Amino acid sequence: MSNVARDATKQNIFKSMKDIDLSSREVSHQCGVTMNDSVEARAIAEFMEEHDPNVTITYNPATIRIDGEGKLVFKMSEITEFLGREMTAETFEVNTSTHYGRMVRVDDDTVILFGDMNEVMEYI
Repeated sequence: MSNVARDATKQNIFKSMKDIDLSSREVSHQCGVTMNDSVEARAIAEFMEEHDPNVTITYNPATIRIDGEGKLVFKMSEITEFLGREMTAETFEVNTSTHYGRMVRVDDDTVILFGDMNEVMEYI
């Protein structure tokens, strides 16, 4: 992706080290996923951006980051409808390079990423 296209999103979650306060012991409840750039990943990112106002999408040259606060809920049936072809939890996981937060596959249709570790306890 060109710098022009990346700058057009006007969203970037990354901070310079000089802007990070390491003295704070505040716990973050952020969570997110990094996906290899693909048709499926772009559809997931676009869908999440349209349906969750707290989501931040960052397009990098070979990856797409989807970051959120609290939790991110990925419903495969809704993404399937948006994409126009079947999206399964397995395909979602194949497209995922890495994630942070606790990832829980609730059922065949739902994958949730939790930023708040206390909230995930009902699924363990």
